[in-house]
Amino acid sequence: MSAENVITVMTAVHAPGAHFLPDAYESLWKQELPDGWEWQWVVQEDGQTEEVEPHVPDDPRISFGQGRSGRAGMARTLALPRAEGSLVRVLDADDQLTPGALARDIEVLTQNPHVGWTTSRVLDLHPDGETRGFAGDPKEGVLGQGSVLRSWQANNHRSPVHPATLCVRRELLLALGGWMALPASEDTGLLLALDAVSQGWFTTEVGLLYRKWEGQVTAAAPHVDEAELAARVAIVEARALALTDLGWTS
Repeated sequence: MSAENVITVMTAVHAPGAHFLPDAYESLWKQELPDGWEWQWVVQEDGQTEEVEPHVPDDPRISFGQGRSGRAGMARTLALPRAEGSLVRVLDADDQLTPGALARDIEVLTQNPHVGWTTSRVLDLHPDGETRGFAGDPKEGVLGQGSVLRSWQANNHRSPVHPATLCVRRELLLALGGWMALPASEDTGLLLALDAVSQGWFTTEVGLLYRKWEGQVTAAAPHVDEAELAARVAIVEARALALTDLGWTS
């Protein structure tokens, strides 16, 4: 199988969320891909414990690795050398793909060579099984270069699309250095960098169930610490603006 016809699903996981991996795997295993395509699952532990690997399913399409603890962005970037596919799709360990999510990503990126990345609609998945959507999703189709940054700036640093649904061309991901070296917002930083150099795409069909639970990193107090949040916002914006000023277009 040529790497051109492989989509790599990239998952960072830490010990507290490892028990969700079988659910993530089930959602991946059920994906139906276009003829000739295959998926690869790259799972990277953020840390080096003995608590994660027992939850990793036994499947030859799965690559498991470990590394020094440094949050999700570092874990994903450390795992990039094992990503064999021409496309890389993010899947957090506690989230689930919806049916057809990968096929829709593949279709958009194979039929639209001017598009560098895709995102999709998300539903929050609550502990009681209830799902809730978001208001204000973009329309289906192309997201013009720079449009995500402008919306983020105009809406109190809230992105119009969810970075947890990102699927990106591998070479473009490598050119931007992977995920930002931040304790949080590393995925938003990558999204805005991609937006600065290339057109994206938004799919209105739900592509992800985003699990809400008490142990998730974004629910912890440090995530909203004012000083840290201000620093994260500042560097994410500065990087996107610097890339825009360079005028590089993928």
